[in-house]
This record gives sequence, C-alpha cells and structure tokens, in this order.
Amino acid sequence: MRIGFAGLGRMGTHMARNLSRAGHDMTVWNRSQSKARELAEETGCAVAATPADLTAGSKVVVTMLADDTASELVHRGPDGLFATQGAQTYLEMGTMSPDHITQLTTTAPEGSMVIDAPVSGATQAASDAQLLILAGCREEDAAHLKPIFDAMGKQTICLGRIGAGAIMKLAVNSLIHGINQTLAEAMTLAEAAGIDTGIAFDVIEASAACAPMLRYRRPLYLDEAAHDVTFTVSLARKDMEITAGLAEQLGSAMPQGRVTLQHLIDAEMQGFGTRDMASILNYMRSKLS
Repeated sequence: MRIGFAGLGRMGTHMARNLSRAGHDMTVWNRSQSKARELAEETGCAVAATPADLTAGSKVVVTMLADDTASELVHRGPDGLFATQGAQTYLEMGTMSPDHITQLTTTAPEGSMVIDAPVSGATQAASDAQLLILAGCREEDAAHLKPIFDAMGKQTICLGRIGAGAIMKLAVNSLIHGINQTLAEAMTLAEAAGIDTGIAFDVIEASAACAPMLRYRRPLYLDEAAHDVTFTVSLARKDMEITAGLAEQLGSAMPQGRVTLQHLIDAEMQGFGTRDMASILNYMRSKLS
C-alpha cells in the first residue's frame, strides 16, 4: 500500500520504520528534514518536500504529531496535507483533542476520510510494533487499514465513531499520569522513612498496585539521567489540560485529574518540562521539607 507518514519524533520514527519493514511503499515527511533523510537512508523510503506531496502520492497518510497546533499546521497549512487531492484516508495517530479531530473531518478534501487512531504504549512498544491502537471508527471502516495497524500494533480496538479514539486516549492517559504522580508520592514517603529506593520499588512492583507502565518504566524511575527521554512532562501537562477541558465540557467530575494537572504545571515551571515524565519522582523529592 502507498503510505505517507508525517511526524518522525520519538514514536513516529519507530512506527514509520515498522510500516516500511512490513513492505509498504513509504514516503515520509518531517519538519526537520534531516530525520526524514536518515530514515530514507536506512529503509529506502522516499522523502516528500511538503506535506501536500504526501497527499498527492499516497493512498493513506499517517500523522504522528505532538499536539493540535502541530496537526493543524501540517493538515491545513499552505502546503499542508489538505492543500491537494490524492489520499483516501488520513490517520491522525497523535494525542489530540476531540474538537480538533472534528475540525479535520469537516475540512478534509472531498471524497477522503479522517480517522483518529491514537496509540497507547511507550517508545519500546512502538519499536516492537506492540502498540494498542484506538480507532475512532467502525470495524468495517478499518478493514482496509488492517495491514497498516498490524504493522505498528499488537491490537486495534474500533470505538465506533470519529473522535471516540481521541477521547479514549485522553481517558487512558489521565489514568497513566495519575499513576505516575501517586507512584512518586509513595516512593518519596518510603524514602523519607529511610527505606532503600530499590527495595521500595521492588515492593510496589510485586504488589497489587503495580501497573505495567511502572514495570517497564522502572529504570527511568530509579536512574532518570541514565536513560533517554520517552515521554516529557510537557506532553503530560498537555494531555491533562485537554482532558480537564473535555471533562468540564461534558460535565464530568475529575478532581484527581486536576490535582495531577496542577503538579505537572508546577513541575514544568520548575524546569522539568523537557525531562521524562518519570522525573516527577525527583520533582516530588524536591518538595521534601
């Protein structure tokens, strides 16, 4: 299948590489063209000069972008994906607001379809093609996309309608960021009582409270500086701001989520923004009196 891919960040590079390895005819674009050229040298894929070129030369265009603002520019900018005809399906796989997904669906080129299909899983899951894909569509709408989803993920769940993927991704991420915050609080409590950091994490990992993300992020919690950033505090704050806004719009209470958001805002203001979300443990240590 002829696929265009825009957004070669920490997740997108792995996802595009896996699509190429699965035998798809790939063209990539990235704001920083050096990343696109590096992937092209590795995989043999083509490089597009503009997002519009992806649309003209692809049946399906996949985007993995940071936020609504980046997605808006790539889709609806002067040389954006929507500036020309060609692609039949646009898959937005980043974490976006449902309102932004709605805007994309109403402004896409005539005859094309936009599907929100955000992914759950960190960079290792992206590298191993083990992502969970949350597709805002019906099963029948996703049938022709199965080879694409299968090349990137372990499971695809179709949620029935446009925007539902984005909503469910925000719900999942609000839980993840809440776990991240409470893990930091539990660890600093144990440390303040003189319990060894590694042993404290051993106990949490062996307990009923251990979520999978705590297990695979253990190295980052125990030695953040020794590992690459996988998901920044700034992105976590962005997620929780969108989620809090959606909860307010729907009239849904989110008291714990708002507490998590406030800590993320404070951590970002204190210089943690570009650090991995695991740095919230060090942020909470800085709060010890």
